[in-house]
Amino acid sequence: MGGNRALVRSEPEPEPLSVAHVPPLAASHNDRIRPLLNAINRLRNLMVMKEGIQLPTIVVVGDQSSGKSSVLESLAGINLPRGQGICTRVPLIIQLQDNLQADRPELYLEFNGKIVPTDEDNISKAINDATDEIAGHGKGVSNAPLTLVIKKHGVPNLTMVDLPGITRVPVHGQPENIYEQISEMIMDYIRPEESIILNVLSATVDFSTCESIRMSQMVDMTGKRTLAVITKADKAPEGLLEKVAADDVNIGLGYVCVRNRIGDETYEEARLEEAKLFDTHPLLCKIDKSIVGVPVLAQKLTQIQATIMAKYLPEIVMKIDDKLDANDAELKRMPKNLASVEDALMAFMEIMGSAKESLRKVLLRGELDEYQDEKDMHCTARLVEMLNQYYGELKNSTENNLRSNFLLEEMEVLEEVKGIGLTDVLPHTAFLTLLQRKVKEISSKLPSLVDRVWDCIEGVVIRALMRHSENYPQLQSSTRRAASNLINKMKGKTMNRMMKIVEMEKLTDYTCNPEYLLERNKLMTLQDRFVTHYKISSTMKLQGIGDVDVAHLHNRNQQLIQQAFYLKVRMTQYWKIVLSRFVDSVALHLRFSVQNLVNNEMEKEIRRELSGPGIKRMMEETPEVAEKREKLNRSIKLLRESAEVLAKFMDRISTDGDYNH
Repeated sequence: MGGNRALVRSEPEPEPLSVAHVPPLAASHNDRIRPLLNAINRLRNLMVMKEGIQLPTIVVVGDQSSGKSSVLESLAGINLPRGQGICTRVPLIIQLQDNLQADRPELYLEFNGKIVPTDEDNISKAINDATDEIAGHGKGVSNAPLTLVIKKHGVPNLTMVDLPGITRVPVHGQPENIYEQISEMIMDYIRPEESIILNVLSATVDFSTCESIRMSQMVDMTGKRTLAVITKADKAPEGLLEKVAADDVNIGLGYVCVRNRIGDETYEEARLEEAKLFDTHPLLCKIDKSIVGVPVLAQKLTQIQATIMAKYLPEIVMKIDDKLDANDAELKRMPKNLASVEDALMAFMEIMGSAKESLRKVLLRGELDEYQDEKDMHCTARLVEMLNQYYGELKNSTENNLRSNFLLEEMEVLEEVKGIGLTDVLPHTAFLTLLQRKVKEISSKLPSLVDRVWDCIEGVVIRALMRHSENYPQLQSSTRRAASNLINKMKGKTMNRMMKIVEMEKLTDYTCNPEYLLERNKLMTLQDRFVTHYKISSTMKLQGIGDVDVAHLHNRNQQLIQQAFYLKVRMTQYWKIVLSRFVDSVALHLRFSVQNLVNNEMEKEIRRELSGPGIKRMMEETPEVAEKREKLNRSIKLLRESAEVLAKFMDRISTDGDYNH
């Protein structure tokens, strides 16, 4: 069907023509095409294209005054609106149906959800009135479609979309950006691969300069889905054969040259004149009969339409099924529409159950699941990091004190607590005094730890609650407030609990840990070596303690130094036990508190927060959610109706064994 070959025929002897010799526009296989076209038209009427599902469409485009309306009139056998400027201001979907049984043609318009019957004498006025209602009474354009259904004997079974003619210069009453509006509308229709572009070109112009050609080449560079109709062949017969034979503008589906009705000619008379023109004109008669005449155009369009519909039908069925499944799944994921307090309470319990299970995973079991890539939600790991960091800070502080000013603090305490008694007996008060000083380090760093830990837990709790209540903004606000209040309470309880443990550690020195005596005795074996060498060295390396400065001890009392060393050794080992015991207590308390938070306190606190305004009011869906639900329901209804249309069609063709595309 390509247009790049010499389309020349030998000159026949002219024959007298009569109406009987005019080829029919209706194809012989119309009865087999009709069911498929009806199914596609039904989908179009259902607006399935709004769901992103493209339908096979013959899109009629052309520059202004290219003869576009005349071509459509010739195919339909009716008069379309004419006048100066843009006559077509909305996408006009023309559905032609060959009706053998009807005594008279049946015509009606569909737009804005209504059907308006009309007849051949009043069709132009009816289209103009409908266009004014859709696009306004001015000269602007609109994307809202207008459907014209023509059921008439002898017309081809075709559905075409006629678009506004391309104009660059706005006339009075048209918006300044009329060219951009029309161009955007045309591109929207011709861009899909399912669209066949019927490009109407005047024989009087250079095809390569036509704006409609430029647009079609933008979306169909090879021309594989573009068919050209050449109008006004009688006005510019010179060189027309060469134009269509050369095909400089890539018209992959070929050319059809036509002569449209002139003046008061009837459509039958116009076809006779057309046949005569291409049969007897000295130049036009050289063009092959296979590419001239409105009957040939009707036949080509019918064949192309049947081919493209059959090609894309399986894909349309699949897309409708996939979109229907996706929308059904999305609707099921949406929150239930809560009609009563019982419904609201049930939904609230489901939300809390889901949130609690998520928190058990991330706060108690360390399972990542839905939060694989959100490290802030890996709470068990973050809590361990914070506890280890706290322990490290306390331990490093102690070790630094061990190495610098070695034994000075112990000697100062021994001097301050000495009393009347034996000088070789170490006072217990000295050990307790040192212990209480060191425990202060724990309490000074404790608030920072408690804040960091509970801030982390609060972030995890709120994020989980927000995720599981995302469809209820009012509930989110209340749950966020309740969670923050509860976390603050539990943070205070943790601080009070830890400060009590601090006070316990200050009160007395005790441990049943056998490591204490074992490690203390190991360190005491260093005493003789220390006493022997500290006077002759500025630094010493002590096993279990490390490098220490001793120069400041050279002139001090040896008995006091021995007592201080004994005190240091005992405190060094005991302090390790105190640190581990305290950090372990913090960890155990946190684990217990988090478990209590998740399993008991959180839901109770949120219920208390909601007791004022009430759960049902807090769980009313937002206008956005309601709109989304309504949109999904409309979409599902449309897609189901579309699926039923195609199912009925498939049932029909499976019954009619001779149906052949």
